[in-house]
Amino acid sequence: MVHQHFEAAKARLPDHTHVIILATGSVASVKVPLIVKELLSYARVRVQVVATKAALTFFKPDEVRALGGDVGVWTDEDEWDVDYKIGDPILHIELRRWADVVLVAPCSANTLAKMAGGLCDNLATSLLRALDPSIPTYVFPAMNTLMYAHPLTSAHLRVVRETLGYEVVGPIGKALACGDIGLGAMTEWKDIVQIVVERFKLVKEGLLST
Repeated sequence: MVHQHFEAAKARLPDHTHVIILATGSVASVKVPLIVKELLSYARVRVQVVATKAALTFFKPDEVRALGGDVGVWTDEDEWDVDYKIGDPILHIELRRWADVVLVAPCSANTLAKMAGGLCDNLATSLLRALDPSIPTYVFPAMNTLMYAHPLTSAHLRVVRETLGYEVVGPIGKALACGDIGLGAMTEWKDIVQIVVERFKLVKEGLLST
């Protein structure tokens, strides 16, 4: 039962940086294990991953959990127990209380549209809708070049930036998984990690002064 396995998500540790990665349905989700592994190489960092159903096409939860650090991988199926009762923890609320920073990496066109429209029909978008506006949230778009060039995309990004106050980073231009070449690829995963490192002044494990 989910509410019986909540300790990893609930327990905030003093002097730690708590990072939530929201992985959505873009091929760039293959980079999620790399992002998690690199973040965990820094001292006093904890990570939780929230994955949409489509994101799990590109990585396996056990691959991420095996990296250690009490990393949880949460999916829509974890949101509600069949035996839920009033007073039990609610996953998207517990996770948003836990977070110091949220990375939507990658952010698909579909999830971007949901965010801009205020939809919360899965765990990832419910968490975002419940998130305290003071929590820094970074959005890393990743989609086909023509999807990125679609007029709705610029409108959605404007809402995400100006109304929601999220920071949009990327996309970048490169050869895409679909075979097209152009703008639409997720920011390089190492650069995503570096944003967190610089914002929270993280230090590599073993280099932290005692």
